[in-house]
Amino acid sequence: MTKQDIHEFFSRLQALNPEPKGELLHTNPYTLLVAVVLSAQATDKGVNKATPALFEAADTPEKMVALGEDKVRDFIKTIGLFNSKAKNVIALSRILIDAHNGQVPADRDALVQLPGVGRKTANVVLNMAFGQPTIAVDTHIFRVSNRTGLAPGKTPDKVEEKLEKVVPDEFKLHAHHWLILHGRYTCVARKPKCDGCPVYDLCAFKEKTA
Repeated sequence: MTKQDIHEFFSRLQALNPEPKGELLHTNPYTLLVAVVLSAQATDKGVNKATPALFEAADTPEKMVALGEDKVRDFIKTIGLFNSKAKNVIALSRILIDAHNGQVPADRDALVQLPGVGRKTANVVLNMAFGQPTIAVDTHIFRVSNRTGLAPGKTPDKVEEKLEKVVPDEFKLHAHHWLILHGRYTCVARKPKCDGCPVYDLCAFKEKTA
């Protein structure tokens, strides 16, 4: 895509959804962090079924540690990998208490030191909780970036690196959500809904369905 195409690409997504929101339920930066950790290899929908009751019981690191690993496990047992995720939630909560006064740090290096938190999770938290223009490359963004020709790359890190370069600054804050939502509902994996795609004419995908 040319610079002009990329600007038009995001202009159209912005026009359709000026203030895109993430779909994981949360009440504060801490519950967002926990929700994103729980969403690894799971759907947002599945996570959202389990977390309201969990967050009602514990919406701070202190409350989560007091709740304990066994009870956390009971709350999230419908989510994949719940055993390791329960351990991570308790472990990261302890670190937040001991090293960060119970607060979620607005710093990627500090976030990726937490159990269960990788670069993608850190970028989601920095973007949604702290308004930083980060781009977390999940399976949807990876697919859309490669399929459309927006930012092709063989690994999520390469795609992120390219997106950082090509996305115009005016769109960087919300680019993450626009691309995820586009991949989740329009540019889907098996049969993309090209007939209803707002960026159809800008897309380089050779196997369009319309």
